[in-house]
Amino acid sequence: MSSPIVIIGAGVGGLATAIYLSRQGHRVVVLEKNQRIGGKLNIIQEKGYTFDTGPTLFTMPWIVRDLFAAANRNQDDYFEIAMLEPLFRCYWPDGKEFEVSQCFPTTVRELEKLTPEDVPNYFRFVAHIADIYKRVAGPFLFEPFSGLRDFLRPQLVSDGLRIDAFQSVYQVLERYFRSPHLRQVFSRYPTYNGSSPYEAPGTFNVIAYVELVYGGWYVRGGMYQLARALQRVLEELGVEIRTSSEVSEIIVQNGAATGVRLTNGEEIESTCVVANSDPHYTYKNLLPGQEKVVRSIERLQPSASGFIMLLGIDKIYDQLRHHTLFFNEENRHEFDSIFGQGIPATNPSIYACTTSVSDPSLAPEGGMNMFLLINAPSLNGKTDWDKETQAYGDAMIRKLEERGLPDLSNHIVVRKVITPLDMYRHYNAAYGSIYGVSSNSLLSAFLRPSMRSRTLKRLYFVGGGTHPGGGIPMVILSGKTAAQHIASDANIPQPEGPPRG
Repeated sequence: MSSPIVIIGAGVGGLATAIYLSRQGHRVVVLEKNQRIGGKLNIIQEKGYTFDTGPTLFTMPWIVRDLFAAANRNQDDYFEIAMLEPLFRCYWPDGKEFEVSQCFPTTVRELEKLTPEDVPNYFRFVAHIADIYKRVAGPFLFEPFSGLRDFLRPQLVSDGLRIDAFQSVYQVLERYFRSPHLRQVFSRYPTYNGSSPYEAPGTFNVIAYVELVYGGWYVRGGMYQLARALQRVLEELGVEIRTSSEVSEIIVQNGAATGVRLTNGEEIESTCVVANSDPHYTYKNLLPGQEKVVRSIERLQPSASGFIMLLGIDKIYDQLRHHTLFFNEENRHEFDSIFGQGIPATNPSIYACTTSVSDPSLAPEGGMNMFLLINAPSLNGKTDWDKETQAYGDAMIRKLEERGLPDLSNHIVVRKVITPLDMYRHYNAAYGSIYGVSSNSLLSAFLRPSMRSRTLKRLYFVGGGTHPGGGIPMVILSGKTAAQHIASDANIPQPEGPPRG
């Protein structure tokens, strides 16, 4: 029997890659260090409450549907999605409120209440970011892409001004909106890839376009149903998934990845290795002799991390929607703290995802399951999360009580916390960052570690740490592209038989 392709890490990117490779006819083995698959897309259940621990929004659903189609499966046979309405609701300390609907007329009515002078500006802004999406989606998202050299194509270079590459996200928002509240709403989108709206190129306003125009969904039963569905497909395809199987080294012979060694000493020979692990961690800890690559990655600014609180509460707060944003008075101080000073913000905005609003089965009757995310700096030695977690969590709960959830602290039945240090320990995420490298400069978004290793043959990367970036749709696309690279690379033995499964 021929050697398999080994995939390190059973996050969504690794699972998607395994599906594409299996359908090419390859034998695939997926190795996961933790007891459960899914990576950051995971689940915690306690006292009748079910919490997602990672991604909380399902966007660009056709990408997932195409993944299932590639496996000759129908997504609807594995899990169910439903459109969110409203998409999210916002609250401010000055009493202002704003709700974004998936129905444009409803959103317009909300705009008329919040900032009537910005109604026409909203339509101009959406048209503008639609044009950006049209220009960048193909070459950046949907075509095989290895790095800056591939991206510097004549049309995209000439389009630099048209795609707002030389202005920050916030500078573009200032061009379009008079209302500071509306600017704050759209400033949150760069945080989807761990960046600052005051530093990330305005091109990243395209993230808002994807959500506002193509919509947002949730997965019935919780986002972890997606991981379970992918596992079921892989089992049907005959892919071997091994949990509690941590890789200690990628074996290199004659400049090529030829297998892996596990922490228990077992060695697995492979035709190539696909790392769904963090690239910085992989080069530093699994590949001896790659110090130069490690130093080049360390010159790039890590993305933000997050302080996550999972609260099971025994009360219904009618103020909460599936997605709720409790904004602070203004953003700049928060992002200066995180990226400038490298410390947690004392007065941050707080994002709450309460999936029991849409699916009451995820919390006991009369209760709610709150996932709270507060932007936090990557690990830098300035915050001792082992000592400061309790106090910072208490402070965030008090903030929510001040911002519209009275007496919250007295209704908490379950309280779990995930800190940047936990991200580092549990997922081997470099500096505890969620998305690998930030996009806080014109070039940093394109200087992520390459999907094809530039120093070793037969080594590939997928997931949020490489191109095109973080988020479920993006990591699935990285898996699709990696499989295309493997199929086209002459030094990878290709299967002779029909597609598996």
